[in-house]
Amino acid sequence: MAAALWMAVGVPVGIFGQASVLTWHNDNARTGQNLQETALTPANVNASTFGRLFTIAVDGKVDAEPLYVPSVVLANQTTHNALFVVTEHDSVYAFDADTGTSLWQVSLLLTGESPSDNRGCSQVSPEIGITSTPVIDPQMGPHGTMYVVAMSKNGSTYHHRLHALDLTTGAEEFNGPVEVQATYPGHGDGSIGSVLTFDAKQYKERAGLLLWNGMVYTSWASHCDIFPYTAWVIGYNQTNLSRVSVLNLTPNGSDGSVWAAGAGPAADASGNIYLLMANGTFDTTLNMGGFPANGDYGNAFVKILTGGTSVADYFTMSNTVSESNADQDLGSGGAILLPPLIDAQMQSRDLAVGAGKDGNIYVVDRANMGKFNPSSNAIFQELPSAVGSVFSTPAWFNGTLYYGGSGDTLKAFAFTGGTFATSPASHSALSFPYPGTTPSISANGMSNGIVWAVENSGTAVLHAYDTASIGTELYNSNQAANNRDHFGAGNKFIVPMVANGKVYVGTTNGVGTFGLMCGSASIPMPATNATGVPVTPTLSWTAGTGATSYDVALSTSNPPGVIVTGLLAASYTVTSPLAPGTKYYWFVVTHNCAGSTQSPTWSFTTAGGSGNQPPTAVSVTPSSGSGSSRTFGFVFSDPNGFTDLSTTYMLVNSVLDWPGSCYTYYDRGANALWLLNDSASSWMGPVTPGAATSVQNSQCTLNGAGSSPSGSVNNLTVNVALTFKAAFSGAKNVYMNAVDSGSLWSNWQLRGTWTVPSGGNQPPTSVSVTPSSGSGSSQTFGFVFSDPNGFTDLSTTYMLVNSVLDWPGSCYTYYDRGANALWLLNDGASSWMGPVTPGAAMTVQNSQCTLNGAGSSVSSSVNNLTVNVALTFKPAFAGAKNVYLNAVDSGALWSNWQLRGNWTAQ
Repeated sequence: MAAALWMAVGVPVGIFGQASVLTWHNDNARTGQNLQETALTPANVNASTFGRLFTIAVDGKVDAEPLYVPSVVLANQTTHNALFVVTEHDSVYAFDADTGTSLWQVSLLLTGESPSDNRGCSQVSPEIGITSTPVIDPQMGPHGTMYVVAMSKNGSTYHHRLHALDLTTGAEEFNGPVEVQATYPGHGDGSIGSVLTFDAKQYKERAGLLLWNGMVYTSWASHCDIFPYTAWVIGYNQTNLSRVSVLNLTPNGSDGSVWAAGAGPAADASGNIYLLMANGTFDTTLNMGGFPANGDYGNAFVKILTGGTSVADYFTMSNTVSESNADQDLGSGGAILLPPLIDAQMQSRDLAVGAGKDGNIYVVDRANMGKFNPSSNAIFQELPSAVGSVFSTPAWFNGTLYYGGSGDTLKAFAFTGGTFATSPASHSALSFPYPGTTPSISANGMSNGIVWAVENSGTAVLHAYDTASIGTELYNSNQAANNRDHFGAGNKFIVPMVANGKVYVGTTNGVGTFGLMCGSASIPMPATNATGVPVTPTLSWTAGTGATSYDVALSTSNPPGVIVTGLLAASYTVTSPLAPGTKYYWFVVTHNCAGSTQSPTWSFTTAGGSGNQPPTAVSVTPSSGSGSSRTFGFVFSDPNGFTDLSTTYMLVNSVLDWPGSCYTYYDRGANALWLLNDSASSWMGPVTPGAATSVQNSQCTLNGAGSSPSGSVNNLTVNVALTFKAAFSGAKNVYMNAVDSGSLWSNWQLRGTWTVPSGGNQPPTSVSVTPSSGSGSSQTFGFVFSDPNGFTDLSTTYMLVNSVLDWPGSCYTYYDRGANALWLLNDGASSWMGPVTPGAAMTVQNSQCTLNGAGSSVSSSVNNLTVNVALTFKPAFAGAKNVYLNAVDSGALWSNWQLRGNWTAQ
């Protein structure tokens, strides 16, 4: 299989390279790899800087792996990185993956139904609902679709149904759900008149779902080997949920179900499906092609032809009958497909790996799997007794296979010299109890690899190991004092899921969420080694997780000395001009839960002296005015000629910020315009100037017709035709920026103003705060907001006490009028704490202040809403502060932030 085809079943990638996790173990090869993880590294995953951020509670066991989709836009136009969780209580949840806030929840039970009982089997107990990991297609339907199989009962009647759910609401799609029903010719266990009929009560969907080429594949297991049962694989059309394929792999025998410890069947780039069968009937009498004469594949490693209706190839061990009789399943574990590897003869091989209860690792060539030979196993490689009994699936990373057998250590088997080493290159100190562990991998490409593994115990334990050597543990959730990182009881087949700097682990009643607790500043602007930087630059950086304040060091010598301390915002503007044409060094000290963390030392060279000069953002025409539509003429200049300009940026907003703005850019080389989406997570376009095309967000429409560029000597004029939305009404500023071919920037400049008229609904107003000034360590503030449509149109009000308009390290509260609840932002501005009911004896606190329910109250009259908030300030927050207000109404119109008072916290 070519490398390009291998990538076709690789990790799905979201916006800006952020990895989605749309299926069990990350991809259809089931490698368990997330190779787009940039935040977590072996250096920062330790008990000092990494730990449990929060635990999400749900209504039942979480046996399926949680899934992750970045930048999901809900109906209210809010954008969230979404975490999807399903439970054995037949519930499906969507949460904000960064805060744990619930986005939506649906039950898949129909009227009069309940989840299934455990069918007299303790494997999934006390109830059976959604056991298998769903699969997501973010391109299917209007907003993306999740496919889920749920079990339920109504009296003595049992059901399995396939559901297709809208990612933004959980609503059923494609006329779903559909009942899982099938028949197949055969006289195997439970047949009547040489026909097998799928009996819902005899089966559970343990293995994860597989999505390939428009088909959703389900595969079925029994309850504790309770007869009658056989081995079913059933496929459905993802666009209309019609059943397309039915295959029974023990049609004339019994057993042989698909269990796989929760692993989804694997698929290669051609759509061939690979799975491990549980113990069951295998026909040792073979036909001329070497296949079982009666089509029974119990205890075999099976390759199913594209389309899911026939077996293309298989392997089973020479002692398969005795192993089945002894309940030594091969199918107790899951299969994994490896990328093309070079064997000892320098030939490319497409290999697959599986192991079961006998602890032997079987490595097969997918082009010739080996079939059945009563005297030997004719396969690529066998590693006898390499691991403990397997009830798990391995992970693959950078030429190494990571296997976690039951009662055994987690082992790393390297592929070297054309085969796997028979002894592990390294192994964990811990022996994982039943059922062993299914590891997952996070890495940034081939660097910073981490192996994540969960220990199934009374108190579940998350472990992290360096992929280079898993003998030394980086972290486990028992290390921190006072049980800080405990997240719930163990759940036997759960798989750690890693996405966007966080690790999610299911339990018997929730999902533990882990991440960095105190990170350092990163991603500097200007970028390190930048040239042509203005002599009064604004230095900015990506905030360190859990930061409370920053110090900045800057000078021409290395290392530089600290010039400013106690910054709350992740930026600093140099006020005294720097020397032109000079190299400067700088770093940022982040104060956080680790005490302080210094960033690397970065550098930049100022503009001036000899060499390239930066461009200039000259003007906008008109520079002021009002209207819902306008073609603006933006003029930029470059001393090296307009052809040296690379990109120009044009922003219309009330403040210099990107989310919720009308923000466009022009790529001169491509002659293309782009518009930023609402959440500032991706650009929409391209739009060719002069063409009858357009793109829009919630603030404005960018029209190709009416837009045009022109250049003359040093100047470039970009005419941009914009139509503003009514929801964007109000006074706006017009900002400009440009970058040249040498990466020199003009920096943002305010060049005009514009008023967008309203079209019906009027935005709310942040009226006042009482007292508007004063001092003290405690105060009940009266915040007044007004809405021309009546106070009931107000949705949420925001109250911020801080020295600057910034969130980390602030006393930032909000009031949800519909829920009558107050909330307080945590120190790192990563999640809200609450709710606190006004008037109730409840409190929440961060390092800056305490929000007191007692003393807080809410009152209203006609258009006005007064939110009285009782605050007690911490000594560490002492000093002069500003009081800012903001509000949003039910139509998502904002008052915008307003400075309404000041207070000296004591």
